[in-house]
Amino acid sequence: MGIATDIIILVVVAFFCGLILQRLGQPIILGYIAAGIILGPHTGGLAVANVQEIERLAEIGIALLLFALGLEFSLKDLKPVKMIALLGTPIQMLATIGLGMGIGYLMGWDWKASLWLGALISLSSTMVLLKTLMNQGWLGTLSSKVMIGMLIVQDLAVVPMMIILPQLNNPAVGLPALGFAALKAAGFIAAMVVLGTRLLPRLLAHIAKLGSRELFLLAITAIGLGVGYLTHLAGLSFAFGAFVAGMVLSESDYGHQALSDIVPLRDLFGLLFFTSVGMLFDPRFLADNIWQVLVLVLVVGLGKGFIFAFISRVFKYRNVIPLAVGLGLFQIGEFSFVLARVGLSTQSIGNELYGLILTVTILTMVLTPLVSGQTARIYALKKRWFRHEALESSNIPDAGYAAHVVIVGGGRVGFQIARVLKRLNIPFVIIELDHRRFEQAKAAGMAVVYGDAGHEVVLEAAGIKAANLLILTVPALVATRSAIVQAKYLNANLKIVARTSGPDYFTVLKDLGVSQVVLPEFEASLEMARQSLLHLHVPPAEVQRYTGAVRQELYADLFNHGDDYRMLSQLRGVEQQFDLQWVRLVQESPIVHRSIGESQIRKKTGASIVGVVRAKQLKPNPDADFVLLPDDLVAIIGGEGHRTAFFQMASGAPQPAKSV
Repeated sequence: MGIATDIIILVVVAFFCGLILQRLGQPIILGYIAAGIILGPHTGGLAVANVQEIERLAEIGIALLLFALGLEFSLKDLKPVKMIALLGTPIQMLATIGLGMGIGYLMGWDWKASLWLGALISLSSTMVLLKTLMNQGWLGTLSSKVMIGMLIVQDLAVVPMMIILPQLNNPAVGLPALGFAALKAAGFIAAMVVLGTRLLPRLLAHIAKLGSRELFLLAITAIGLGVGYLTHLAGLSFAFGAFVAGMVLSESDYGHQALSDIVPLRDLFGLLFFTSVGMLFDPRFLADNIWQVLVLVLVVGLGKGFIFAFISRVFKYRNVIPLAVGLGLFQIGEFSFVLARVGLSTQSIGNELYGLILTVTILTMVLTPLVSGQTARIYALKKRWFRHEALESSNIPDAGYAAHVVIVGGGRVGFQIARVLKRLNIPFVIIELDHRRFEQAKAAGMAVVYGDAGHEVVLEAAGIKAANLLILTVPALVATRSAIVQAKYLNANLKIVARTSGPDYFTVLKDLGVSQVVLPEFEASLEMARQSLLHLHVPPAEVQRYTGAVRQELYADLFNHGDDYRMLSQLRGVEQQFDLQWVRLVQESPIVHRSIGESQIRKKTGASIVGVVRAKQLKPNPDADFVLLPDDLVAIIGGEGHRTAFFQMASGAPQPAKSV
């Protein structure tokens, strides 16, 4: 079957390797790379025959990743980091090239090889970092935006580097070629902006109206890969074109749908990319040059990490961001493979440098998820050692709060809870790790701390020791568990309300000391069922009995051990049974032009009039002498039978005889 057999073998082996790594608590991409090493031509055993064909397919994975990246991160999203992306990235690349030249000089290489080394290590991996951020749940944070913004500029810089570096022996030829490439890139971007704002949205709108999801998926895939291929024909980067196509489409009304549809295809071809990287790994070269490789990995990792962290500080990013950027971008990127092949084909670099950079690149990629995953731990240690450095916070009084509420997560759920507490003048502090949401809460005048609630220093900044209640709005059990353990350690008497993603975690959260557990999806389903049954004319009391029984069945343990919660549920049932309803009186109604007492409404129906809206003015709690008029909007409360009797009385229909 040729290449089809190779792909089948790759997918199967990658699945088992990914499963093993996942069980070990490691990122799945390490399993993909391990599968490539196992099946590669340098390790013996079962080898893939069509390695070059797999590498070509892997280029589609890079293009689809950047296409999805463009869909997810629009130009508007990158505005907060435009200065460090556009100015800081060139500085970082020049500093890293200088680091590489210094390394090459110490290793005894000539200036040209040293310059190539610097250029190759100046690039970081968009593919690896994006996968790492996805697995860690850091996408959307300010640090992730800084990293991705810098990576985008790096990826754009690959094009001129591919032109300039091979022309080092003849600069007079290289400069015009660079200028021509810049003109082509600018022309392509301008054409894509026009195409993306005029033609592509109309095309996607037409396809969406056809109602075929398969056709929509095919359309967005054709757009991403087709545009990338056009840029390839124009002499630019294939992946660059796919990225620009995604950026343009992200501004359309169908950007989110396109992203959700393209993700599975992106992940499948991404698997081929990572396995192709593993197949390039040669253990014999590593064994023969072990010390040289390890020293280069250490020096490049520490050097690049320091450069990235320093530039982040220069551009006034504080707290965890410099550390996260340094630990996230220390690796060498996938475009270094492309650039190294150009250098090898033009005889600008030798086989030794090519093999060395290839091995170091793979090792740094493998280390990225492990190193980046230590960001939170290292940041917590840093805070313990340097307690004079205050956490980023806003709107918290100098004296702090007492008997307040701490809300972990300032997203849609947490922000709405905060708005309710603010209206009730109940003091609260939000803890938020997403800097965008931090700024949103700050702008709304809410007390907020930037950081991870799983860290003791962050909880202390929110005044957890003096708090009465902790509300956890994040659904992830790992993050929730960490925050609960730290909070209980600092305040053993703290009451906790937690959100969870499923009933399977009720016991775990209860054992951790959580007072109440909320299952949002379950509550939403009950409310949708309630609304649906009301539209089907099921009596409100019957609806309430059903939903109350279902809720009590799920929260059985909570009802048995939480008297306050049981009382709240019973009050909710009473509220539903005595639902306030509005009735508009017509001209023919027998109770108009008569007082409430004269009509004996309470005596005859059992319902009570609690308000009347007349001429857009509300008259609350009208007395017995209040005269009702046509077109009055009357508010009544009472049981279902009482309200039914009032409807009949107001309409003039005969009332059923009351049982004595």
